[in-house]
Amino acid sequence: MKWIAFIVTQQPNIEEKIKEAPDSGYEIGVVIGSYLPFVVLIGIAYAIYYHNKKKRGS
Repeated sequence: MKWIAFIVTQQPNIEEKIKEAPDSGYEIGVVIGSYLPFVVLIGIAYAIYYHNKKKRGS
């Protein structure tokens, strides 16, 4: 239970980081960094789906 509280308190505030950004390159990096984990998870899920579909022969 302590780990969940720790993880929740460590979440970055994206709007605050963008507001305090020194230039537009930093803003782009923050946006890419916030979406990248989801894109990677979608890619892994698709790879597992494709592998299982191919393995079944459907």
